[in-house]
Amino acid sequence: MGEISGVLAAVLSSGLGGTSIGATRYLVSAIDPLAIGSFRFGIGFLLLLPLTLLRGDRWPGRGDWGAAIGLGILFFALFPILFNASLIFTTAARGALALSTLPLLSLVIGAALGAEALTWRKSVGVVIATSGVAVVLLSDLTSAPSGAWRGDLLMMAAALCMALYGIWSKPLIRRSSPIAFTTMSMAAGAACLILLSYIRGSFAPVAGFGAPQWGAAFYLGAFGAAVTFYLWALALERTTPTRVAISVTVNPITASLVGAWLLNEPLRWNLAAGIVAVFAGIRIATTTGGRAATASQQA
Repeated sequence: MGEISGVLAAVLSSGLGGTSIGATRYLVSAIDPLAIGSFRFGIGFLLLLPLTLLRGDRWPGRGDWGAAIGLGILFFALFPILFNASLIFTTAARGALALSTLPLLSLVIGAALGAEALTWRKSVGVVIATSGVAVVLLSDLTSAPSGAWRGDLLMMAAALCMALYGIWSKPLIRRSSPIAFTTMSMAAGAACLILLSYIRGSFAPVAGFGAPQWGAAFYLGAFGAAVTFYLWALALERTTPTRVAISVTVNPITASLVGAWLLNEPLRWNLAAGIVAVFAGIRIATTTGGRAATASQQA
């Protein structure tokens, strides 16, 4: 049940991440990406902190502070910077596909570091789920601007940040708690983004914010940061980094559905085919074969 709940938490986290794209696309016309990240993770931290204190969750030990802060900067500062910078050079569709290399990176790096075993089921599941993302984005992949490869590489670097965070944070989360670890890490990342935004003068347009802009910013902080990354940490506590990472293939699907609902973007046959492939891949990668399951039960 722990493994199943971990996978479900990861899928829900990635689904919410996909819905956050709409709010980000709305705000990007008003403020720059650094300021958006500052609001997202700053509000997320302010919401998680009182919850952590009220629950009395165990904070990372003093010996883990450096690692928690470093991983927070990696995941909650460097990752969004690379993510947003990549979309300057490439399309959203190509970027989403590049980000979907996350489970493959997690699988290979996890095996290389001895964090988890490399199995055929995980490998096949990762390939099928990533192929599902490609099918979803099929009609948009050919319309790439000149030099799109730069953005693709930046997005793959962002995926690498996520993979390393997932692998390195797992033992730290287990020694503390998902909420407390996420709160401390998010505080470190938000502080970096806020400092950079202040230096660049990124907050100047905020004076002209109305209710819609504040609503989008709060949605990003509450659901795009606090809930999304609490669920991500909860998933990492209960299952392997690769099984968590493969859920990111749900992200472009929910983004497509939200785009159709809010922005009247067309839904095509490839979305349905991609959804089937993504969830088939997740199921294959997150379950064990019959013989393996029998051997596990007998053991």
